[in-house]
Amino acid sequence: MSRFYQYGGLRLAQFAAAILALVTLSAKGQVIEPRTYTNAPAGLNFLVTGYNFMQGGVGTDPALPIENTKVELHSTFFAYARTLDFFGKSAKFDVVQPYTWASGSATVKDQFGEREVSGPADTRFRFQVNLYGAPALSMKDFVNYRQDTIVGASVEVTAPSGQYNEDKLLNIGNNRWSIRPEIGISKSLGPLILELAGSIQFYTANNDFLGSRVREQDPIYSLQGHLIYSFGKGIWFAVDGTFFTGGQTIVDGVKSSGKLENSRAGATLSLPVSRHNSVKLFFHTGVSVRTGTDFDAVGINWQYRFGGDTN
Repeated sequence: MSRFYQYGGLRLAQFAAAILALVTLSAKGQVIEPRTYTNAPAGLNFLVTGYNFMQGGVGTDPALPIENTKVELHSTFFAYARTLDFFGKSAKFDVVQPYTWASGSATVKDQFGEREVSGPADTRFRFQVNLYGAPALSMKDFVNYRQDTIVGASVEVTAPSGQYNEDKLLNIGNNRWSIRPEIGISKSLGPLILELAGSIQFYTANNDFLGSRVREQDPIYSLQGHLIYSFGKGIWFAVDGTFFTGGQTIVDGVKSSGKLENSRAGATLSLPVSRHNSVKLFFHTGVSVRTGTDFDAVGINWQYRFGGDTN
């Protein structure tokens, strides 16, 4: 396995930060996530596993001697979630642990280089509560519940627990903490559900970036929307879209040439397999990419439900 060509300087470090951003998106699994703000009976447990494939490139500053960037990622994850009664409001806690295999290549100053790496990605924790329109209910009472309008909020924390080598351009982990508060609304119109959610993600500094460099990143602002159609009996299909901006990187006090300003679209299909099992398929692609990463993603998730009054 060969290493990336070692071309010094802050500008290459900024390019490395862009490559790291693509791996970060892969580690998050399903980047566009429909039906986050929905109601479910309190006391249920969920085990989820899945496989995601991503392939794409990184847009770079034309002044950099870098071209033909390619990154390919295979990622699996294991997650646990539990629905809660939070002071009479329906809520959910989940933890996600991805594991990613990544390969990347680029031509730097006319010299081709590549690297492969695998390992655990950063662990994520999320707490979500429905503030309006979704009271905490038992399985028995939930039978009579009908959604109208739900307003909810969540906070996601990502810990720097993933694989990270400070001397390499391509890593799985980020070696930093992040926190992402979000607020969302879900409106039911018969079999149709409209969802809209906005979030801001904040990052701590990575003080061991490419050796002893310090990598910082401005907050990323994102807005995502979903049009969901329920066919009944646990079958639903969603058309998804998201826009995100910000996230300009700073390496040793020097800002990169531009901020992210990208939009993506995709689709999600959820199918029940049995009373306690369901499968979810999704595909996402870039629609408009100004700077940063441009990739396609496809994946499958398997969910097992247990506990509560599910017998």
